[in-house]
Amino acid sequence: MRVLIVNTSERAGGAAVAASRLLDALNNNGVKAKMLVRDKESDNISVADMGGGMMTQRHFLRERLAVYTRLHFSKKHLFDIDIANAGFDITRMREFQEADVIHLHWINQGMLSLSGIKRILDSGKPVVWTMHDAWPSTAICHLTMDCKRYKTRCHHCWYLPGGGGENDLAARVWARKKALLDGSNIYFVACSKWLEREAKQSALLTGQHITSIPNTIDTRVFRRTDKMKARESLGQPKDKRLILFVSQRVTNPNKGMDYLTEACRLLVEEHPEMKEQAALVVLGGHAEDIQDKLSLPTFPLGYVSDEHRIVDVYNAADLFVLPSLSENLPNTIMEAMACGVPCVGFKVGGIPEEIDHQKTGYVAAYRDAADLMRGIHWILTEADYDELSRQAVRKVTTQYAQNIIALRYIEVYNHALAFKHYGL
Repeated sequence: MRVLIVNTSERAGGAAVAASRLLDALNNNGVKAKMLVRDKESDNISVADMGGGMMTQRHFLRERLAVYTRLHFSKKHLFDIDIANAGFDITRMREFQEADVIHLHWINQGMLSLSGIKRILDSGKPVVWTMHDAWPSTAICHLTMDCKRYKTRCHHCWYLPGGGGENDLAARVWARKKALLDGSNIYFVACSKWLEREAKQSALLTGQHITSIPNTIDTRVFRRTDKMKARESLGQPKDKRLILFVSQRVTNPNKGMDYLTEACRLLVEEHPEMKEQAALVVLGGHAEDIQDKLSLPTFPLGYVSDEHRIVDVYNAADLFVLPSLSENLPNTIMEAMACGVPCVGFKVGGIPEEIDHQKTGYVAAYRDAADLMRGIHWILTEADYDELSRQAVRKVTTQYAQNIIALRYIEVYNHALAFKHYGL
């Protein structure tokens, strides 16, 4: 079986990380898998790029300019929505023509247009589409943020100036997507059970195959190592309880830094001894921008791309916290747990599927900084820490390991192939 994974980027962003890890998992489990990307960042021979040159920039700028114009030249939601009006025709590429199954992942920002997706469907090849966010089931948004219009028809989009209208940009893109998907045969795979439930309510995906399979992780790379040696290699203190926060851009409001800031304030207010006993480690772009806002000593690490150094960062921590306001199935929680680090996060999206409350970490009430603080304090001072750590590792190795996830996807591919040949 030959599978072509299609994603905008090879490495940048959570979807790219998940797609690259699936590529390795499939190739390690008997599938001939390749990956096609717009932005290639390694010398991996299993990854091909579009070779678009100036065309890559042209597709990207064409879509962003169209979005920017419809936002009345505001940057506020410039990268929160996609309209897929520009992109490549991958059906002409050798990698596409050699594949038995086409596996789409995150294909926005000038990678594939709706017309390009139609060409893929018209080719007759089985198509699997992993949903890393809500965009395949909505008109233009990646995060619905409690909007329920996708259940009937997207319009009056709150991302648009003035809340859009009856025939706004969302309504027009919805109509194009609806025409594209009606009568198609795509196997949609959500990364979490939560997103599967959401997708099944979308009027766009009525009649489509929808299931859920979590992301995978290489437990040979992400694993427990010596905590003190990890701290020594990073130059971090050995005498404090370290709380880790990770985000590609830590100032992204959706990642919940404001709630973590308030939780740290409450922690020091209610437990003054924590000011000396604990510290916060922040990994990600713009980490230095929030250092002065936190009540705990803070160590900003900036953006780190080296995977082995990232493993050291996890192993140096006592606790990982991700107070995101909307998430599918974050790779960072999986990575921390694989390294034996208990996690704290809000009860939202797929986070409660990863963190088993008071077994592998703490699931705090949504947008509740006080409960977030209680979770942090409970793990650091009250819980059976060693048992939390053991259960975190066990959860990852039994549910997210490469061979487990690869076999589940192979089953989906076989169903898609059988439907193509026999209509089953």
